[in-house]
Amino acid sequence: MFTVYVLYSREHNKIYVGYTSDLNSRLDSHNIYSTKGYTVKYRPWILIHQEHFDTKREATMREKQLKSAKGREFIWRLIDNN
Repeated sequence: MFTVYVLYSREHNKIYVGYTSDLNSRLDSHNIYSTKGYTVKYRPWILIHQEHFDTKREATMREKQLKSAKGREFIWRLIDNN
C-alpha cells in the first residue's frame, strides 16, 4: 500500500506533498532525521491529509494532481477550514 500525504508547516506557512510506502518512517524523516532538502528548512511539519492507494502508479498520479494548481487550492482550503 502507498500513501499520498500532505504536510503543513504552521511556523513558515508552507506545504509539502509526497508519497511513501511507510508513512510513520517518512514523517520521522521529515521532522527528525533528514539533514538536507526542502523539508529540513521548514520544520516542524504536521500531517494534514493522507490518501491510500494499492499501487505506486496510483499514488504518483494523485501526488501529481495535488501538486497542480487545483490540488494546491484543495490543500489550502483544508488548511483554512481547520
